[in-house]
Amino acid sequence: MAIQLGREICGNLAIAQTREWLVTNGIGGYASGTLAGVLTRRYHGVLVAALNPPLGRTVLVSQLEEVVQYNHHHYPLYTNRWAADGAIAPHGYRHLESFALEGTTPLWRYACADALLEKRLWMQAGENTTYIRYTLRRASEPIFLGIKTFLNYRDYHSETRHTDWEMDIKPIDKGLKVQAFDTATPFYLFATLERHTTVSNHKHTPGVHDPKWRITQTWHRDFEMSAEHYRGLCDREDRLHGADLQIMLNPGDSITIVASTSPTPNLNSSEALKQRHYYEKQLIAAYPHSASSPTWIKQLVLAADQFIVKRPLPDEPEGKTVIAGYHWFGDWGRDITISLPGLTLTTGQPEIARRILRTFSGYLDQGMLPNVFPDAGEKPAYNTVDAALWYFEAIRAYYATTGDLATLKELYPGLEEIITWYRQGTRYNIHLDPKDGLLYAGTAGEQLTWMDAKVEDWVVTPRMGKPVEVNALWYNALVVMVQISRWLDRPAQEYEHLAQHTAQGMKRFWNDRVGYCYDVLDTPKGNDASLRPNQILAVSLPSPELEGAVSPLSIVQQRRIVKAVSRSLLTSYGLRSLSPDDPYYQGTYGGDRVHRDGSYHQGTTWGWLLGHFVQAHLRVYNDPAIARDFLTPMAHHLQDACVGSLSEIFDGNPPFTPRGAVAQAWTVAEVLRAWALLAKMEQD
Repeated sequence: MAIQLGREICGNLAIAQTREWLVTNGIGGYASGTLAGVLTRRYHGVLVAALNPPLGRTVLVSQLEEVVQYNHHHYPLYTNRWAADGAIAPHGYRHLESFALEGTTPLWRYACADALLEKRLWMQAGENTTYIRYTLRRASEPIFLGIKTFLNYRDYHSETRHTDWEMDIKPIDKGLKVQAFDTATPFYLFATLERHTTVSNHKHTPGVHDPKWRITQTWHRDFEMSAEHYRGLCDREDRLHGADLQIMLNPGDSITIVASTSPTPNLNSSEALKQRHYYEKQLIAAYPHSASSPTWIKQLVLAADQFIVKRPLPDEPEGKTVIAGYHWFGDWGRDITISLPGLTLTTGQPEIARRILRTFSGYLDQGMLPNVFPDAGEKPAYNTVDAALWYFEAIRAYYATTGDLATLKELYPGLEEIITWYRQGTRYNIHLDPKDGLLYAGTAGEQLTWMDAKVEDWVVTPRMGKPVEVNALWYNALVVMVQISRWLDRPAQEYEHLAQHTAQGMKRFWNDRVGYCYDVLDTPKGNDASLRPNQILAVSLPSPELEGAVSPLSIVQQRRIVKAVSRSLLTSYGLRSLSPDDPYYQGTYGGDRVHRDGSYHQGTTWGWLLGHFVQAHLRVYNDPAIARDFLTPMAHHLQDACVGSLSEIFDGNPPFTPRGAVAQAWTVAEVLRAWALLAKMEQD
């Protein structure tokens, strides 16, 4: 097992409640909570089902409360925090001897005197089905295990307050059927028991030999969710105790609760667990650098798979997309195009990359890809200037990996459409300036770049004008288009001329007075000289894998950019979004929405930028050993925040506390991509 945590973490509530776990099902559903068992977020739950895959995420089963009766003693294994006074009761985490990951399956070991009870939790791929399996590993006599099941039916962004709401809970064979209200999707609870056949010296007590459910319908009020309190949101919730289960276990016995929206899930939990382990074994086997990579990189390969989900379309029933982050993000265009190479190509899954690229092509409109993809009944939002430009790099990386000319030919008209619309002008005043060959983007009140925080009418970092990373991406797109046109035997001269013009225009970004690039040119207030990380793309792109890839900036300028970014923006986990020397710098992320979004791009560290920093550092110094050192802290971060995955953001100030989404696609993807780039250099 790659990650194991003992009592030094598990027995310290202040730490254990900040360590979270995550399992997913490949269609947008998930289960998540804390190591300690206390729910600190509205997004936590044992079954958060994607009722309209990959979205429509709905909390159906909030939590399970387990109590062990053993040798005349009661051992509560669960932990709650109460809103009235913040009290903790009970302290179930004190019985948690260790926590580990088996692949992505969390494993808790609870010690109750000489008894050791193991708990595993995983989901069935392609189904809204969660398995929670308890196995008594050792004991000197049988234990009684009581489990309270807390039910819900709410959007995962909201919270539940007590009303006169009673769910329709009915017994069925081996379980219960739950109908929250007349139009709600029904869901089911099952319990299956596996007796350890070699144990014969313990008696089976009549009446509890088989698991039996007892319907309760009791409301528990005022649970406190501390993470929501920190985020300035409603931090309390009421939960419905829907049913109880009690069973006697002998050493070696297992009891599994199956929570599912399917009336006929696989109730053979041993077989289901083997399927999960086999699936993850195949993921590792497909990873091209498996033999030469450390264990923590293989863990990231498994983490990468958690973001890839189905998005079926009428003409693409096997369509795929990427969840940008857990717990609250859906599939975002920019995040998907940035993440695709690291999540799929680096991990040896080009077929998934092909499906995502084809899925995306259906959403092209006026040369743009959506920023936010639609939930049921919604229209796509196209407020992003760079998603379509990252699309070029994703397609280039796909072809470099696969040599798939047929798919390249299929996607080529979409790339032509993007360049045509960006040249002539499209939404949000995005257009090519014929004077310098640079892209201009922006209208009042809109946020179009990745630095996209907005609170009501306040665009925190508007960056209206000619952003440096947008034009680095535009230049890259043109160079890629030249190469693709040649691969497909299409005319390339027009794109060559455009690329040459843009290369000349890119020289305008150099600010010799400070020794690095302007962040944005031609804003309503002039040129913005803020020291931000966006210019690193002007060094890392075009990709070194691209034929004749040359940065428009001189090698001296590139080195000065890397040096400036290294000295002022580099942290252990990525790049700060603004220099600490800037008067607008904010080094801590937190508080209500105004404070959080106000600091989101004003100093907060972003993990995804680490990939392009490593690539830029390699380009100017050609030292793989040093470049690899920049990735090492991420190995340690796998034991923090979401155990086994990488966070979205971190404070700009030491100790760089993880913030935001606990598992973020582009952070995982870019660390994997950078590691693969280093591995390839060393092989060559």
